[in-house]
Amino acid sequence: MWTGAGLFQHKLAGDEDLTIDWIYSDATKTNQKVFILTTGEHGVEGYVGSAMMQLFIEKYLPKLDPRTTGILLVHAINPWGMKYHRRGNRDNIDLNRTFLWDVGHDPFFNPEYDKIAKFLDPGTAIKSRLLDDIGYTLNLLGHIARMGMRNFRYALLLGQYRHPHGLYYGGTKRPEETQTLMNLYKQMMSSYDQILHLDMHTGYGPRYQMSLVNSALDKNPSEYYEKRFHYPLVVAATADEFYAIRGDMVDYEYALWQNEFPDKRFFATAFEFGTLGNTMYGLFHSPRVMVHENRAHWHGARNEQLLARAKQGFEELFNPSALEWKRKAVRDAERAFDGILSAEGYIQPQFAIL
Repeated sequence: MWTGAGLFQHKLAGDEDLTIDWIYSDATKTNQKVFILTTGEHGVEGYVGSAMMQLFIEKYLPKLDPRTTGILLVHAINPWGMKYHRRGNRDNIDLNRTFLWDVGHDPFFNPEYDKIAKFLDPGTAIKSRLLDDIGYTLNLLGHIARMGMRNFRYALLLGQYRHPHGLYYGGTKRPEETQTLMNLYKQMMSSYDQILHLDMHTGYGPRYQMSLVNSALDKNPSEYYEKRFHYPLVVAATADEFYAIRGDMVDYEYALWQNEFPDKRFFATAFEFGTLGNTMYGLFHSPRVMVHENRAHWHGARNEQLLARAKQGFEELFNPSALEWKRKAVRDAERAFDGILSAEGYIQPQFAIL
């Protein structure tokens, strides 16, 4: 369909076997609109992202019009993290805390994280499943009692730039993975009148209802998109609706669009496939899994059984093994693809467009 399509790649410095790969093609006649699909910004999430890329290629790619529509399919943004089943890259950097419009990395940003940093990275190996779980629970309850659940989650998830072995670390300079994607996004906005980008993520939100997570910079309310896309769960990446993020990739695209390409038509969102759910159990258990995996990575465990448990819990947080979960994820993705591609004019409308 796209006779000029090519496979491109960026080889990570120091390890040429690890590459960010993308298929790109201009439209075959006129570059009116482009569709972008990205996976694996958080490496371990690239496995579910891979399934969604395959779903899109098999079911939706044939419905696009190659005469007017270009394609950019990126898999995966963080190949090191995907290979080693970690969320960050080889430097423990969470790439979704590095897409800063203002390139400055304020080392004192998010001072509340400093207050929980020792809890999140105690600096010791995992020695006992029971004792570590008890210690985690007591410390977590203590921090929540002092800060409140909302402030604790805000400090934890926002991003930080002072603790290289900690969670949600944004680094001290722009990673090559981030720069590679920034270059691609600018190229797309320069070349097309309409840009649509869907990014694949897993981990947060209800277990059996994928969330569409919009940029905090999008001016339309979430309810508008629920009606427009005929999709039941749309949230903004804010503390009130989802959680706030500094250095978010989709936020960067919105800033690029608003500052340099305001005459273009642009929309981007993330598919967030929840795994543990947003119940109280999920809110308590999710940080525990993150803490234990990170602790095992940096400091090890007393035996292989404890190490395997930490890794398995982390894998289930981002790549669940349950067949029922996988089937529901596919159904949710299909509903979102149908609604978004129709509303944005990339395929024939499946519903009445608002």
